[in-house]
Amino acid sequence: MKLGVICDGISRDLKHALDVMDEFGLDHAELQFVWDKEVGDHSADEIAGIKALVTGFGKPVSCLSRHIFAGLTTANKPGDEAHTRHMDALKRVIDMAHALDCPLVRIMTNKKEQILWGAGGAETWNVAHGAWDATLELIAPAIPVARAAGVTLVVETGNGTMVNSSYTGRRLIDDLDAHGVLKVLWDPANNCWCHELAYPDGYEALRGGYLGHVHIKDVLVDTPRAKLEVREMGQGQLGPLFQPMADAMRADGYDGVISLESVYHPGDGDFEAGFRRCVGMFKDIFG
Repeated sequence: MKLGVICDGISRDLKHALDVMDEFGLDHAELQFVWDKEVGDHSADEIAGIKALVTGFGKPVSCLSRHIFAGLTTANKPGDEAHTRHMDALKRVIDMAHALDCPLVRIMTNKKEQILWGAGGAETWNVAHGAWDATLELIAPAIPVARAAGVTLVVETGNGTMVNSSYTGRRLIDDLDAHGVLKVLWDPANNCWCHELAYPDGYEALRGGYLGHVHIKDVLVDTPRAKLEVREMGQGQLGPLFQPMADAMRADGYDGVISLESVYHPGDGDFEAGFRRCVGMFKDIFG
């Protein structure tokens, strides 16, 4: 399968990150922060420099991953100041995607309301009424923009966001009738926080054309204690599930990119060292 890495997990120095990718035979560069800026904030000259680097190294850009819509709440509305800032950023990232021949642009969703649907009394007493509809309203304006630009949006299953599971990602696409222009960026480690089992449950929800991109890392979650620990790959709760996940994607002919999300460090803050400790297993399982 097609393997890559979120480059700033190695280094925000893009040339160094690409050198390390070459060292380990990873082909696809996902860009989030390059140098001192988040994607969408670079000048035309800086984008030209990025293009020269990735072209020179022969590393196609798989996805531009800005935190679009992250931090908004259900109190925000389309057209307000904060939402407009995010829409403007989306347009800048789309322009950057065109310049870099990148097919995917990541979006996030607004902050999580915990209980969205219910029954047996919960629908009266516990559901955050209107929260899901408010999310649809916030994301909907991005769909025609992406469709007109000819790019595919991928919504990440994130920690603390309204789409925090494969199920809610799929439902967002269905409820927006955004098939083809919006897919799910599956981060099964993030989904652990809401206790969605990555395989088979999480993967099954994405079958049928919903899966657009994948992030891989390993974690240990303790939701009651509000604690998250990133673990060396194979040492967290996803360890036993990585192989069946990879086998299923292979069997289904998944043709997107799988990015190692290098957010683990071995206790000293050295994320490149964490990458080096995880990349071997990543390639063995998903390569």
